[in-house]
Amino acid sequence: MKIFSRAILTALATSKPTPTSCFAFSNKVYYPNSEHIMMKHIDKFSTRLFSAASTADLDDLTVTLDGPDLPSIASGSKRLFLVRHGEVINPGGDRPVYYGCMDVKLSGLGEKEAKAAGAYLKQFDVQNIASSPLTRAKFGANEVLKRQESKDKEILIFEGFTEMDRGAWVNLTLDEIGKENMEAFDRCDLSVTPEGGESYPGLKERVLKARDELLEATEVGQASAVISHLQVTRSMLSDALGIPVDEMSTLKVATASITCIDFDESGEQTVHFQSFKPDAGLRKSVDGAN
Repeated sequence: MKIFSRAILTALATSKPTPTSCFAFSNKVYYPNSEHIMMKHIDKFSTRLFSAASTADLDDLTVTLDGPDLPSIASGSKRLFLVRHGEVINPGGDRPVYYGCMDVKLSGLGEKEAKAAGAYLKQFDVQNIASSPLTRAKFGANEVLKRQESKDKEILIFEGFTEMDRGAWVNLTLDEIGKENMEAFDRCDLSVTPEGGESYPGLKERVLKARDELLEATEVGQASAVISHLQVTRSMLSDALGIPVDEMSTLKVATASITCIDFDESGEQTVHFQSFKPDAGLRKSVDGAN
């Protein structure tokens, strides 16, 4: 049996629909891995994309941006919104380098993207706002908090949500690292793990531990938000979709995009949408080496 579901999700995450176009499907999605076939439920995905006559006033904390249809949290379940930080200023300038867990700054566009993500989450009562300790993630967490009706909460910093440590590959371009080395690294060949850096299996283990701690702090029937990074989001999303760790580098997660996952009492995970980016009339971000 051929499985096309993952391709559909990737196409939705990366496609460029025209204004007012709408995607919708309701299906049981099967994701094979090396041991068995896992079944996940993807609820109705209806993204409403409207032509923006001008950039939204993202400094207006009353602005709420629309998004995919989302059902109420099911009885006995909890919800996590996974938010990636916005576009950064690459430390290599016109020489795009890998930076991993370096504390690089957001660009002006990246700050606007973070505000747009906060404007989307404004409509939800988020119990906990968790963040990586890196500045680019904490900026986004503050933008979410500022737009919440109840501001009587603190941002929870989780070291486990820090971006992947690239070790000796930090400040190197792909050509300098070697394309073959990077491809082997993405396949989880531990022999090419950069000195002082992390592998995907090691990264995913610590990210899922932090995720479980956040879920423990989230009450049944409530939602929490995690503002973090590309590889951190991939770690949690791949677990929800049953995608093996040696394939998780293929998952598309746009800058300042939002992924929504529900967790029921049995541990079953439901991905409602992935890599959704609120329409605020912003230009496309530059998202290169990471």
